Amino acid sequence: MAEKLIRIENIRASVGEEEILKDVSLQIAPGETHVLMGPNGAGKSTLGNVLMGSPVYQVTDGKIFFGEDEITKESADKRARRGMFLSFQNPLEVPGLSLDEFIRNALRQKTGKPIKIFQFKKQLAEAMELLGMDESYAARDLNVGFSGGEKKKAEILQLLMLQPEFAILDETDSGLDVDAVRMVSKGIEEYQKRQDGALLIITHSTRILESLKVDYTHIIVKGKIVKTGGPELVDLINENGFEAFL
Repeated sequence: MAEKLIRIENIRASVGEEEILKDVSLQIAPGETHVLMGPNGAGKSTLGNVLMGSPVYQVTDGKIFFGEDEITKESADKRARRGMFLSFQNPLEVPGLSLDEFIRNALRQKTGKPIKIFQFKKQLAEAMELLGMDESYAARDLNVGFSGGEKKKAEILQLLMLQPEFAILDETDSGLDVDAVRMVSKGIEEYQKRQDGALLIITHSTRILESLKVDYTHIIVKGKIVKTGGPELVDLINENGFEAFL
């Protein structure tokens, strides 16, 4: 059995007085792609944010491990330096900080080493071409004036440049047209070529999964994982929705 990269043990999490996650357990090994699906309000995004250490959520019970290390109480920036990544459902606009500066700074924080500018720009241009992004976006303020599709592509661009060990993609296909979904999927496929990179794709749709290799699918309802299976679960949801799991 492959060593687990991420282990979630009996996590309970709340926002204020409202408990959202209720005894959630999950294990993800290097190289695996897991999909988390469920109806609106099921706790999908909450789990992604709890994994990344968002201070908005309070973990009231359980433990989270990254490799051999428990990270339940670690801050989000420390988790990012360990090699964790979260793409946001609604990416924030950051005036005054260009997209390429943001990625360069993130790489410097992750590696602790100076960035070789020529090599960085070459890799950035190649990744942007793969995603069908105009190179001019690199010099623009992060997400400022970007369309919904360009914001999501910018998130996947960060994924490709940072090459995290574990990536959480939260509703990356939300609001995208067919062409944008195809380009974003292409970027995720490229990341999957990293043999030890693990993915948790959070979605309530199945469009983004059509061209991706999926190892495990988890259904979450009312804060609990009620079913785990393989990629066949995606087909079942396509046919019948979530009705059978409610």
